[in-house]
Amino acid sequence: MTRVIHTGDTHIGYQQYHSPERRQDFLDAFEQVVADAISEDVDAVVHAGDLYHDRRPELPDLLGTLAALRRLDDAGIPFLAIVGNHESTRGGQWLDLFERLGLATRLGSDPYVLGDVAFYGLDHVPRSRRDELDYEFTPHDQSHAALVGHGLFTPFAHADWETETVLSESNVAFDAMLLGDNHVPDKVDLDGTWVTYCGSTERASASERDPRGYNIVDFEASEVDIRRRTLETRPFRFIEVDLSGDEGIERVRQRVREFDLEDAVVIVDLTGDGESVTPAAVESFAVEEGALVARVNDRREIDTESELNVDVSFADPDDAVRDRVRDMGLSSAALDVDETVRASKVVDSNVRDEVRERVTSLIDDDPGAFVAAEGDSDESEGDDTGGTETTGDSAVEPTDEVTDDSADDAPDEVADESAKDPEPQVAKDSSLGDFA
Repeated sequence: MTRVIHTGDTHIGYQQYHSPERRQDFLDAFEQVVADAISEDVDAVVHAGDLYHDRRPELPDLLGTLAALRRLDDAGIPFLAIVGNHESTRGGQWLDLFERLGLATRLGSDPYVLGDVAFYGLDHVPRSRRDELDYEFTPHDQSHAALVGHGLFTPFAHADWETETVLSESNVAFDAMLLGDNHVPDKVDLDGTWVTYCGSTERASASERDPRGYNIVDFEASEVDIRRRTLETRPFRFIEVDLSGDEGIERVRQRVREFDLEDAVVIVDLTGDGESVTPAAVESFAVEEGALVARVNDRREIDTESELNVDVSFADPDDAVRDRVRDMGLSSAALDVDETVRASKVVDSNVRDEVRERVTSLIDDDPGAFVAAEGDSDESEGDDTGGTETTGDSAVEPTDEVTDDSADDAPDEVADESAKDPEPQVAKDSSLGDFA
């Protein structure tokens, strides 16, 4: 029997709500997965993409990842991974660096044999480029085969990638597809192939209300067994307050006091016809009561403008921007410029030079990057919270670069308020993970 941990959408480096503590939480969750792998003595940790939340992780995030991977290596547990949409860059990947250091293996078209299982990888590929894929893999002679992928696959919510196409066109018969990008864990048996999402390891969006965790996958003689494990993460308190008549801030405070807010992220949803309430007053009160961070969604304002068909709250303006950018059907070059200007960590004073350098490089190396992609406005949403990434040597990758077609894939959904801090793409209703 071969036993692995299937994880993904760790989004290390995500400074959610501009909170350094929340940023550390994402690394802590990954470290928990590593600790569990060592204590359970699994045969491998399989990561299904979006290791990082940002294409340019900062030094503390890199050092934390390296330390965790070294612990795995010291325990003799291989780290097998693919690239998701959030960490994609033009050219090399951080995963490639970890592989050169002997701390990771980037899965692709050639099988990585572990026990009696052959593992393959399928990096995230934008919808506009999937018609180029042929799903050709190097054959194996093992008892089982598993494909590790990143994207929004059918038959799950917000899907834009046909699982049936992957399975039918592949020259390898897979017993399991271990997926990332959708932050909601789930599994289904498709004609003898288990297709499963492990979900995110931390809440990248307030819509991700269920406990976070990962999968334990056992490849046994005649079957594949998939079980869910939960992680101990920072508590989120979801507080709903229905205001009526002359009820206002005092009623909200009364309701908030009913919860244990110590070190928690607090999300307050206001509904009803009561008095106007200032979000800042509620957030300050919650912090005084012990909350780490507090955010208020006044649904009453959304209700009064329902005819606009807008699904935005005070907590997720960045999600709205990503959704709009994704729906515009921009070329990969335009998406790269958007990422540089709006979402990267490039210092403002250097943005102009950085954009000029990137555009010049694309003109010289990849003129096709300026061809507009097919718009996504008429298609269901997905992410990673979710993501789109560059696929290195993945057999199914058309080139050495893949830009994120759904900037916040996750539905890879990560609700950060900073336009300078990209979030995982996640389905608007929390299924993906922008990021996504």
